[in-house]
Amino acid sequence: MSQDVPDIGERIVRCPACRHDCIYATRNPYRPFCSARCKGVDFGAWANEDFRMPAETPPDDTPFGDPSMR
Repeated sequence: MSQDVPDIGERIVRCPACRHDCIYATRNPYRPFCSARCKGVDFGAWANEDFRMPAETPPDDTPFGDPSMR
């Protein structure tokens, strides 16, 4: 069976990397990605910390850690 036609119980999702439609099922070993390439691109972005959440950092002169341990 081709990967373009989903079986009962399978879903079509958008690949998080390339935004193309792909099948989310056990027969797609790269799910939720469409290919090994897209999975690798996503992993590389994660490894480079491209998915960090913006956060305010404390000023350098502010002590950090548990106040009871000072």
